[in-house]
Amino acid sequence: MKRSALTEKIAVIGVDGFEPRLAKKFLDQGKMPNLQKFIDKGSCREDLVLLGAMPTVTPTLWTTLSTGAYPGTHGITCFFGHNHGQLDSVVYNLDSRRSKAEPLWNVLAEEANKKTLVWHWPGSAWPPTSDSPNLHVVEGTQPQTINTGIAGVDISKVVVASNKFEEAQFLPNTSTITPGAGCIIENVEELLEDDGEASYLRAAISSGAKVIKNIITCEEENEIHVLAKMIADTVKSPIKDAVGWANAPAGAKEFILTLGKGLERRPALLLRNEQGVYDTVEVYKSKKDLEPLVTIEGGKSVYDVVDTIKNDEGENILCNRNYHLLTIKPDGSEVTMLIGMAMDVSRDDLFHPKSLYKEVIDHIGYVPNRPVINGANEILVDKVFIPTWDHYCEWQAECLTYFMKNNKYDVIYSHLHNVDNGGHLFWHFAKHQEKWNNNEVAYQGFIERMYIQTDNYLGRFLPYVDEGWTIIVTSDHGLSCQENLGVELGEAGGITTPVMEELGYVKLLTDENGNKTHDFDWANTKAVASRGNHIYLNLIGRDEHGIVDPKDQYDLEMQIISDLYSYRDPKNGKRVVSLAMRNKDAVIIGLSGPECGDIIYFTEESYNVIHADSLSTQDGYADTSLSPIFVAAGPGIKQGYKTERVIRQVDIAPTMAFLSGVRLPAQNEGSPVHQILTEEI
Repeated sequence: MKRSALTEKIAVIGVDGFEPRLAKKFLDQGKMPNLQKFIDKGSCREDLVLLGAMPTVTPTLWTTLSTGAYPGTHGITCFFGHNHGQLDSVVYNLDSRRSKAEPLWNVLAEEANKKTLVWHWPGSAWPPTSDSPNLHVVEGTQPQTINTGIAGVDISKVVVASNKFEEAQFLPNTSTITPGAGCIIENVEELLEDDGEASYLRAAISSGAKVIKNIITCEEENEIHVLAKMIADTVKSPIKDAVGWANAPAGAKEFILTLGKGLERRPALLLRNEQGVYDTVEVYKSKKDLEPLVTIEGGKSVYDVVDTIKNDEGENILCNRNYHLLTIKPDGSEVTMLIGMAMDVSRDDLFHPKSLYKEVIDHIGYVPNRPVINGANEILVDKVFIPTWDHYCEWQAECLTYFMKNNKYDVIYSHLHNVDNGGHLFWHFAKHQEKWNNNEVAYQGFIERMYIQTDNYLGRFLPYVDEGWTIIVTSDHGLSCQENLGVELGEAGGITTPVMEELGYVKLLTDENGNKTHDFDWANTKAVASRGNHIYLNLIGRDEHGIVDPKDQYDLEMQIISDLYSYRDPKNGKRVVSLAMRNKDAVIIGLSGPECGDIIYFTEESYNVIHADSLSTQDGYADTSLSPIFVAAGPGIKQGYKTERVIRQVDIAPTMAFLSGVRLPAQNEGSPVHQILTEEI
């Protein structure tokens, strides 16, 4: 159908994890004035809800937003995909080659001659799936911050300098900042490879999908517990009187920062003010230098400090990293610092075309670092995590508004990960739990700050509504604060065994001491719970170690579904599973087909672990919810309008197609939200 465009320019301002229930709460309190202005200028539902597809997980739903197809159709059915025939492993899903649906941006670039930018869209965006010169793509291989998956050269450093230390120590991969006790360094015996989330995110970049085996056998191995550990190198350094400096003021003290693999040193001066109070640290490349690499005041941070760090091959790599001066005693006897990851500033691998990277760094600056912290530590959330995301939000807003102001693009798809990153690190602390002894009031305050931060980010785009841009504010899913802990059923990044083992469908092998291993006893395993919402039978002829006869499939599926509904939380007797159905029946929720389990299930409200394993309509503690958000404003959108229509996630792509005057994507299953448009369909 030929149609005229209702707008010449569209920008999707996507914020991962941004949800309407909290947004409404803070809107009513007057704390999100920019979102309120978007609402006043445009259209939405009264409750701001977008009915999300399922499962409620990042790559799945950003793919739905761009294609208008349900997950069962586009095939990205969780953070990881099913490794066909192998029930003990999963395949990384942030790879556009795994999607079976056409994104709208290809139609806009190829057929409408629209200059289109896809900016860090973590759902079937990278590698680019069109060779049109109109299509520019940045990242999309992981959701955190741009280049997180490829540019790391040096991990974070936790620094404690003290006049009580007699000698310097560098302890690689041995530090975690613990909750409830300020900035305390502890050695840990059982080490993780990184800060936890890296095990999910360091996967296929542009070379193809990566198969990952992650068997979760107990609560301590699930996402919440893994992400609570922030692994960094420990640097312990004596504080002494400054000696041998080219330009050290009177009364200055010194200590040494050890970077890289422990072989690179940066001397630091500890300086006092006019009142004789030590309140500033200067870090130098060498004592001979007259100018420092960075000057930091106590309790503050400095971002994007450029320095060289040796990589694993011993080459000097130009990097940027953040410096956080957490505490400094007035008498100069002790300093605590967190130095963020060092990121290679030359990495243009995930910018298409590569010239786009040069344009960004020339006009805006290097890609900022993401915050790597322990979410269980209030000091780090307060002083490091939220301010670092403030900085990143400002940088990204500068980039996107630069493109908008200079008419570089007609269409922009953008994604920001600040809210979701906070959700995975500390949303669950917004409810007090005895095992954590956490301060729920403090963490609810941190959530509020993240929403205010997001509102400030949205405000950067508000002026462009009056300059001819149609702007859609949306998200993939919300984030819930979990109330009931300890039931291990469903995990977006692996295969969970405890409940399925308790029900008699899984058996694990044991070692010589009788301890359970992370390997299945396939001869006695009938079905496994893989990823967030999928259960696979161990079928003969389909799976490598199959023991279930296909003729018994129906009866076994019905038995498992019955057992799921009957299963109760041992601690309180509550039902854990809200919905379970066979693959063929799950077509009614868009989750059937070869990339979905034999059984699809969802956990009950209050059992959802942040997001990904429950229905998109569910709520959580502290006014949280799983629903995504939707507000649209600008040309082609009614002003100050509220619709009663249920707006579905699959409706966003066809609505954008109608606004742009182009055909619908080939696999689209939604329909334009005609009620909010200025022109009748």
